[in-house]
Amino acid sequence: MAGALLGAGLVGYLWLAMDVVRGERFLRWLRAGTDSDVLLGSGLWGEVSDRVRRLVRARTRLAGQSDERLQDFLAALQASPNGVVLIDEQGRIEWFNQMAASHFGLDARRDLLQHMGNLVRDPGFAAYLAGRDYRGEVTMPGRAHSSSKPVKLSVHLHPYGEGRSLLLSRDITALEQADAMRRDFVANVSHEIRTPLTVLAGFVETLQTLPLDETERHRYLDLMAQQSQRMQTLVSDLLTLSRLEGSPPPPTQDWIAVQTLLNQCQQDGRELSNLLWQSTHDLQFTLDGPCEIAGAANELYSVMFNLVSNAIRYTPAGQRIDVRWQLMPDGSAVFSVQDTGVGIAPEHIARLTERFYRVDRSRSRETGGTGLGLAIVKHVAQRHGAELGIESVPGKGSRFSITFPANRVRAISA
Repeated sequence: MAGALLGAGLVGYLWLAMDVVRGERFLRWLRAGTDSDVLLGSGLWGEVSDRVRRLVRARTRLAGQSDERLQDFLAALQASPNGVVLIDEQGRIEWFNQMAASHFGLDARRDLLQHMGNLVRDPGFAAYLAGRDYRGEVTMPGRAHSSSKPVKLSVHLHPYGEGRSLLLSRDITALEQADAMRRDFVANVSHEIRTPLTVLAGFVETLQTLPLDETERHRYLDLMAQQSQRMQTLVSDLLTLSRLEGSPPPPTQDWIAVQTLLNQCQQDGRELSNLLWQSTHDLQFTLDGPCEIAGAANELYSVMFNLVSNAIRYTPAGQRIDVRWQLMPDGSAVFSVQDTGVGIAPEHIARLTERFYRVDRSRSRETGGTGLGLAIVKHVAQRHGAELGIESVPGKGSRFSITFPANRVRAISA
């Protein structure tokens, strides 16, 4: 009996010692926090280690999935066209995307955990932050703002969580410019139409109230016809611009003989020269070789005659105007109009294609210009894949050219 009890005690002691050793090994594995497996055999500790290991792996997998979702979310914010800045409860920057860095001039290595109010010093933005009324947005200049190239930002703060804020910024420069262009367009159209209407109203009142002889009557009616023609031309140009902006690109399979377009320009140019100057210019038309151009015939003629008519309007009578169609070695073609008129100062050249922009307003109206001709030329050239070029020297003349791509030009046999 004593031997049996001693043997049972030894077995129990050995089992307890092994259990303590496995418990210590399991505890060291937990403290180390490694991903390697711990060998505890079967029994209680083996089952505990298996369950803990499965639990840890499940938690690790969930953490990885959460991190992936977080990275996807941050990537989506990074791809946003708007600037995004996350601000903590103390007003410090926690994170921002690349667009916000561009808008405010932020640097990730330098500006994280810096106060937003210390980095953006615009007075309007500072007042917006201090007011703590974030129901609306504030407009401020962007980091790259300059007098020659304005940049406008719209900034809106959205509070969330426990004192945190989400700052959103978007570039509204194009919207501001579009709105300004719309206002200028309405003002210009109103002004252009008001002037001939005022003249017409005055002449009508004169004809109604004053006894006039036949000569005076005919003179007033001629002036009224000129003003009505001016309004008709303006409306026609506006409708042309509207049609160009809203219509599909011109076809590439409809071919027109360039010689036909040049002949029409030459005939109409001589008539315009006689009408405006009671004389003719020395109009020289040159075609390098017979060829055709693909596109809309009425648009192409409008472009060519616009440039020819501008040269006639601003070149004194009797002087030379060279109109040339030139085939280039790469297959493209250049239509150019070279005059010997008054020329254009360099500061005006970049704005010549703006609607209603005139270098000399009074002279433009005297020659019947609406201020829309070069805007139409630019639109038609772009629709045909062509490029408008302008060169000018004040006092010596100007050269306007349109370079058509090779896929819209083909030479033909004589």
